Amino acid sequence: MTIMTDAPVADSRPPLPKRPIPHERVPDRPTPSNPRPHSEHLVADPLMTEALRRVVELEIGPRRVGALYRNVDGVFEVLAVIRDPERARSLLNRRSARWALIVKDVTRAGGEPFAIGSVWTTSDYLVREAGARLSEAFA
Repeated sequence: MTIMTDAPVADSRPPLPKRPIPHERVPDRPTPSNPRPHSEHLVADPLMTEALRRVVELEIGPRRVGALYRNVDGVFEVLAVIRDPERARSLLNRRSARWALIVKDVTRAGGEPFAIGSVWTTSDYLVREAGARLSEAFA
């Protein structure tokens, strides 16, 4: 059994680095001037606004008002495209929503319109473009 006769001195080690100031208010640390970055601050740049607009357009895809598209869930007619983030968030109950679609399933009798926020994927197929007649879509 060994005896620790020469214990290390506490002053021989360098001090540990201090933790960064957290975003939350803590009594022993001051509150930062800008605690959390918000989307309003990030989108102020015109290039960011244009890039975000392009991303939203890619996510919506060819779904415009009047378009008919099909996926594994059914065949849907687009009734409205909402690009206002605040309205989209309230419709979808999602804090990160930037857009929403109001669609109606045309395969269900008496189907009610509802809001969706799913992006256009390779499993979605455009049956009818916006503005096209229904007889042209199934010709």
